[in-house]
Order: sequence, then structure tokens, then C-alpha cells
Amino acid sequence: MEAIFLTHPPEALETFYGEKALSELKKLATVRTNPKDDDLTVSELIEAVRGCEIVISFRRTPGTAEFFNAAPDLVAFLRCAVDIRNIDVQAASANGILVTRAKPHFVATTAELVLALMLTVARHVTDLAIEYRSGREPEPKMGRRLAGSTLGVVGYGRIARHLCDIALAMGMKVLVTDPYVTVRHKGIGRVDIETLLREADFVVPLAAATEETENLFDKAAFALMKPTAYFINASRGNLVDESALEAALDARRIAGAALDVGRAPDQRPSLRIARRDDVVATPHTGGATPESTLGQAMDTVEQTVDILSGRIPEGAVNAETASRLSRFMGDGR
Repeated sequence: MEAIFLTHPPEALETFYGEKALSELKKLATVRTNPKDDDLTVSELIEAVRGCEIVISFRRTPGTAEFFNAAPDLVAFLRCAVDIRNIDVQAASANGILVTRAKPHFVATTAELVLALMLTVARHVTDLAIEYRSGREPEPKMGRRLAGSTLGVVGYGRIARHLCDIALAMGMKVLVTDPYVTVRHKGIGRVDIETLLREADFVVPLAAATEETENLFDKAAFALMKPTAYFINASRGNLVDESALEAALDARRIAGAALDVGRAPDQRPSLRIARRDDVVATPHTGGATPESTLGQAMDTVEQTVDILSGRIPEGAVNAETASRLSRFMGDGR
């Protein structure tokens, strides 16, 4: 019987994979799990996957060339997430190993978190709650109404489209900039990024993390924003020059920020920024709902079924070079 290894540490396995998906995997093959309470090192991972044909990888587990070169039994490396930037796909392909990714089940949940962060900073929710939890009676603070405010979204993918629909329903004016996507919604204004930064009350980056978007929000970008505007990032930390963001906050060139991502490990906000009084931060929880995590876990189960049956699974990123899949082809399953 084939063997599958899950790289999730125990707590992450329970939270981000779940018993339902795990029980379905156990019907298909022998399942081994990460015995440590932490992420495995590359050498530990190499040893752990010996004899395993399939690895199901937590998002923090890198797929390095060193690992792929030392995994002769491995047929497929399944990422239980969409982001595969820490997987060396070229090295996997050179070894004939299939790499897959899960579908984006977190579209609605991430859009909802952006909305929650916008409301939090607009109505001072965190500050007032902290006062009450500290046993003090807070003074009411004048907030900002979202209806009538301008939302500026950089990047118009799935999450952005969902967020824009919500914002329009709430009575917000919506501006979008994306050089690669046609915006056909009549209620949305398509503008260049400079115009968006100048006019938006809430600036929300939702672009993909690429070489082109690295540090897209730099000193010049923050200088264009209104001093009353908020910066809300639930996309990727790579889009933001953190030194420039800190400088903008220090100089009060913007009103504040809310961050679900940053450049700390696992794409979390950096602690030195997250601890600021003018920042609201959450630890990369945009997709952290049972519906989203179960969806991605079940994607890996379905991919495993296909692989063991000799089929190319949905989500494959290098099927044309995955020569080791031939081990499961033509055996009658």
C-alpha cells in the first residue's frame, strides 16, 4: 500500500487539515504525520518521507532542490495552499516529481477580513475594546462612515471582485487599478495607481506577489495618500516596503494601517509594526475559517485519488515533466 506524509505540525494538522480530510486520506493509503511540534528541517523531511510516494505540504514547508534531489520514492508534492513560491518547481520537475496547489477557497473569508479591518480602524474598535478590557471607561471617539467613503483596490482578482461587490452594496465609491484585467462593472471606476492613491480613503492591495509588485507600496506611494487615509493589507507582505510604511506612520502622512500580512515568518505582520498604536494587526488569518481550510484539505484528498489512479489532478503545475506519475499508470486501478 502506498504511503503519504503530511508535513503539518500537530497543532496545524488539527487546525488547518482536520479529521475529516485525514480520515479520507487513510482510506487511500498509509498516512504518516509530522512527529515534531514544529516545522521539519530539510534533513528531517528527507528522512521522514523515505518510502512515501506523496507529500502533502503545509504552507510553511519549503520544497527545496536539496529535498527533491534526495527523495527517490516521491511521486508528488501536494501544497495544501495556493501559494507555491517556496517550492522549487524547477527542481521538482528535474526529478520527475509532480507539484500541485489547492484552489483558492479563501476568497470570501479574506474579503470579509478586509472589511472587518476597515471597520475596525474606521470606528476605533480595537482602541475602545482595549480600554474596556483594561478596566477603564473609554471616551467615545468620532469614527468614519464607510458609506460615502472611497475604497481603492490595487489588483482586481477574485478577492478584489468579492470585496468590491460588498463595498458597493454598503454605499462606498470604488476605484480599482490593474493593468492586466478589464473591469467591466459599471459601478467601479478604473484609474491609474497614482489617482487611486490620491483619492482613496481606504487603500487595499490585493495584487499577486511578483517581481513587478515587490515593494509596490514604497515611500513615493505612501506620499501620495491622503493624511486621513488608511492602508489595509491582507494580500502579501512582499508588496510593502515596511520601512516606508513605518516612516509614513511616524510622520502621520497616513491615518493608520491594518495588516494581516507582512515580512515576518509565515507572511505574518512584523512585530515592530504590529505593536504600534496606529496599527491593527492579525496573524495571517485571512483564510482561517473551517470552510476555507477544509476546502483546501479536501482538494489534496481529491488530488491524491487522481494520482493513485494514474490521472493528472486539477491543480497540477508541472504535469508535463512529472515522469514519476508513470508508476501509477496502467496498473488497473
